[in-house]
Amino acid sequence: MNDPLSCAKRTARLIVESHYPDCDAALLAGSFVRGQATATSDLDLILFRESIKASYRESFTFDDYPVEAFIHSSTTIRTFFRQDRERGRPSMQRMVAEGLVLRDHDLLKPLKEQAESELLTGPPVMSPAETDRARYFLTDLLDDFIGVTERSEGLGIAARLLEQATDFRLRTSGHWTGQGKWLIRSLEAIEPVEAGQLVEAFEAYFRLDEKQAVIDLLEQWLDERGGRYFDGFSLGK
Repeated sequence: MNDPLSCAKRTARLIVESHYPDCDAALLAGSFVRGQATATSDLDLILFRESIKASYRESFTFDDYPVEAFIHSSTTIRTFFRQDRERGRPSMQRMVAEGLVLRDHDLLKPLKEQAESELLTGPPVMSPAETDRARYFLTDLLDDFIGVTERSEGLGIAARLLEQATDFRLRTSGHWTGQGKWLIRSLEAIEPVEAGQLVEAFEAYFRLDEKQAVIDLLEQWLDERGGRYFDGFSLGK
């Protein structure tokens, strides 16, 4: 029986031949390549057409696979590299670095080398002003969480707090952050113990309505970056 990756590669090649026969190069990336595919995983394809002026993406179903196709030139994808690096979330770099070649072209080697180099180098270091801004907004959201009494409101605040706090920890420590499933994965990759503490703390709130573990952990993270921040903050003055 074929393994999931073999099936995904075969299907991806059929998609390239049927939907993008004139593309210059093609990569298969995503959860199938990483061996993390689930029943709902889609096929992530990066297609290169050097003739296009602007990148675009499209979604469709092929042979029961949901497909996400990202169409780029070697110029437009470098714009995404820059934007992803500036925001500290290397989505496109990961896809290009991990991508399995479905159709080869000379443009792929330098792009893969750039993606791998940027992943190793890490994101730009946050300036003191950027760190203070992150401290302020995390302090503000944590105070909302501490003070909330309505369970329905608390759930919404906690969901935002989980994302914002994890992003704060990663970015102020000089590491790449992520989005969705990549957020906790990114923390687990560099601080597995802290990732476990974070999950346990929020589980205690979501399951048992207990806040203290969340408060203690996030105040610790804030203290390591200068503490809570409210008095004296200004934005756009």
